[in-house]
Amino acid sequence: MSGGRGAPAADPRTGDNRPMEADLTTLLKSLRVWDTELPDFDPAATPGAPLPLFTRWFGQAVAAGQSEPHTPSLATTDADGHADVRTVMLHGADDRALHFASHAGSAKGRQLAARPYAALGFYWPVQGRQVRLRGPVRTAPAEVAHADLHARSTGALASALVGHQSELLSSYEELARASEAAWERAQHEPDAPVASWTVYELEPDEVEFFQGDARRRHVRLKYVRQDGGWAKQLLWP
Repeated sequence: MSGGRGAPAADPRTGDNRPMEADLTTLLKSLRVWDTELPDFDPAATPGAPLPLFTRWFGQAVAAGQSEPHTPSLATTDADGHADVRTVMLHGADDRALHFASHAGSAKGRQLAARPYAALGFYWPVQGRQVRLRGPVRTAPAEVAHADLHARSTGALASALVGHQSELLSSYEELARASEAAWERAQHEPDAPVASWTVYELEPDEVEFFQGDARRRHVRLKYVRQDGGWAKQLLWP
């Protein structure tokens, strides 16, 4: 026997000696999608506009125990047309637009300033559902952003007061010092202004509702804005 630590134990799934955590292909093949009973979706029984259906699906996702259903992916492009994506928080919605917020100087803020068009993607796997939206983005008035920020938690205000989002950070210690100072200010000055805090409003041109099906007969219903109203289209899965 060798005097070393010895070879790693064989992966019981593959029989080889590669560490289990390193075998991404095997892990991917072992996963299952929508291993639960999925709801039915009849596109013929849907409303004439997307917001009531979005509200219904959102409420059903919450009731079904979906974790963080209000955190969609936001896709933007920079001035050179390069794509970017990250997770954001939905702050509200009305008949005209969906609202999210960030610092104007953040990567997403700079990209939206250069190309004010974006897409949002909600994924609620507990029910096999997705909602995809895309359209132009505009900024809300400063007073709306101020009210939005100060309706949230002390931690949210402290985070906003730290600022510098997406800028280079020299060390974690620098962040810790800035965060401590911001928390203290947020606690003693709960109405502190943050000039860079911006509410963005995405006014969708298109909204797609995707309902997964165990037999892969997925239902895709797309709303397209036309002549001041909405047209509905079915898509192949």
